[in-house]
Amino acid sequence: MISTINGQIRYAIPEEMKKGSLIGNVAQDLGLDLKRLRSGRARIVTGENNQYTELKTDKGILVVNERIDREELCGDVSPCSFSFEIILENPIELHRSSLTNYYNLLSNVPFDRETKSEYNITLTATDSGSPPLSTTTTLHLKISDVNDNAPVFERSSYEAYIVENNTPGLSIFTVKARDADWNQNARVSYILEDSSVNGVPVSSYVSVSADSGVIHAVRSFDYEQIKDFHFRVKAQDGGSPPLSSNVTVKVLIQDQNDNPPQVLYPVQTGGSLVAELVPRSADVGYLVTKVVAVDVDSGQNAWLSYKLQKATDRALFEVGLQNGEIRTIRQVTDKDAVKQRLTVIVEDNGQPSRSATVIVNVAVADSFPEVLSEFTDFTQDKEYNDNLTFYLVLALAVVSFLFITCLVVIISVKIYRWRQSRVMYSSNLPVIPYYPPRYSDTLGTGTLQHVYNYEVCRTTDSRKSDCKFGGVGSQNVLIMDPSSTGTMQRIQSEKSILDEPDSPLEVRFPKDTYFL
Repeated sequence: MISTINGQIRYAIPEEMKKGSLIGNVAQDLGLDLKRLRSGRARIVTGENNQYTELKTDKGILVVNERIDREELCGDVSPCSFSFEIILENPIELHRSSLTNYYNLLSNVPFDRETKSEYNITLTATDSGSPPLSTTTTLHLKISDVNDNAPVFERSSYEAYIVENNTPGLSIFTVKARDADWNQNARVSYILEDSSVNGVPVSSYVSVSADSGVIHAVRSFDYEQIKDFHFRVKAQDGGSPPLSSNVTVKVLIQDQNDNPPQVLYPVQTGGSLVAELVPRSADVGYLVTKVVAVDVDSGQNAWLSYKLQKATDRALFEVGLQNGEIRTIRQVTDKDAVKQRLTVIVEDNGQPSRSATVIVNVAVADSFPEVLSEFTDFTQDKEYNDNLTFYLVLALAVVSFLFITCLVVIISVKIYRWRQSRVMYSSNLPVIPYYPPRYSDTLGTGTLQHVYNYEVCRTTDSRKSDCKFGGVGSQNVLIMDPSSTGTMQRIQSEKSILDEPDSPLEVRFPKDTYFL
C-alpha cells in the first residue's frame, strides 16, 4: 500500500553552519507523530552524492550533516537551493508532491524464520525507452526471530525402570525437549511439577536437573512398598513471555530377590509341639500334610520349590517339588518309629536364591493315646533339659559372685590390718585409754571414788619393752585392813607382759596416788 502525502517545507539557512546545527523541526512542521517516525523508519532520500542533512527520528528534527558551501553547491546561480525527500515505510509515505520512481516490496505470505531464515531477492529496473535499458540489484533479507514456538518433548510420554534397593542420587533416565526458536528463545529449562505420591510430595522421590533434564532418584525404593508412580515434567523456554509444555513420566520399580520365603503352614510354635498323624495302615502316596509358603517378591524371585533336607526315615516320605505336599513313598509297617521328624527347605528361584526351613513332626500310630505318650515324654524331657541348663547357669553365676565378694572382703581386711599395724609401729604419740571412774570392791561395801594417774611409754628401737598393763577391774581392788589405823593396803595383781613381744606399751601407777 502506497500513501501519497502532499507536504512541502522550505528552510533558509546560512552557509558554513557547524555539523549538528538545527535546521528545523520536521515532525512539527509536517504534523507527524514521533512514534510514526520511529515505526516507519523515516529516512532522507536525495539525488545528490553528498548527504548535507540528517533526520533525528527520536526528536523529529533536521540538522546539518556536512559543511555546506554555497559557491561549491550552486556557483553563480541564484538563488541557491537543494531538495530532498522524507520517506516512511509500513505503509510507505513520501513527503514531497511526487512518488515517481519509488516502489514498495511486499510479501505474499507471512515470514517464518523456523521455515526459512534468509532470502536473496534480485530486483530489476527497466525504463520505457526503445530499446529499453535495465539494471539489477540483489537484496539479502534475514528474518529475525520472535518467541512463537514452545518446547516440544521427543516423546509424548516416558517410561523408566529402576531396580529396587538403589542408591539415592542414582540417575534414572533423561527427558529431552527442543525449541525451534533461536538463541535465548530456544534455551530450554526443565521443572518438576508439584504433585504427590501416596500423600508424599513427588520431590521426595525424584529430582530433575534444570539444564540437562536428567532425573535422579532421591531415595532408595522398595518394590514391596511401591511398585510404580508417575509425575509431570515441564519444559520452559527463555523467551519473554516464556512458552512451555509438559510430559508425563512413569517410573516402574523392578523387583530384586531381597526377601526369603515365609512358611505359613505348619506354624512353628516355640511352646507346643504339633504333629501330623499317619495311621500304620496308610498306603503308598498317603498325603501326610502340605507345606505352604509365600514369597513377597515377584516374578521368578517368587517361584518356590520344596525339598526334603533331613528325615528320620528318608525311605518313608517325600516332598512335592512344586506343591510342597508330603506323602508316603512306601507302606507303613509296625517297625517304623512313632516319632518321625522331617526338615523341609523352601527355596525361591532368585539369583542368588533365598530359602527357609520348616520342621514337620509326624506321628506314625493308630491311636491318639500312643501319640500323646510318645510326644509328651519328648516335650517334658526337652523342657526338663532346658530348665536344668537354666538353673545350672544361674547357680554358677551365684557361686562366682559369692566367691569374688569373699575374696574382696578378705583382701580388704588384710589391707586394713596391715595399715593399722604400720600406724602403731611408726606412731610416737601418747595413747591415753579411758577407764571407768568407779570400781566396785570385793567386800560388797559399796563403791569407792578414785583417780588413776598413769603414763604410757613406747620404745622406738625395738618392739620388745619392759612394759606392764594394769589388770581388769576385778583384779585391781583396794582392800582396807581393819587392823591398821589410817593405813590402806592395795592389793594389785599385775600381769606382766614381758612375755608378749608384740606389746609396745607400759602402764605405771605413780607412787603419789591416793584413794579416799
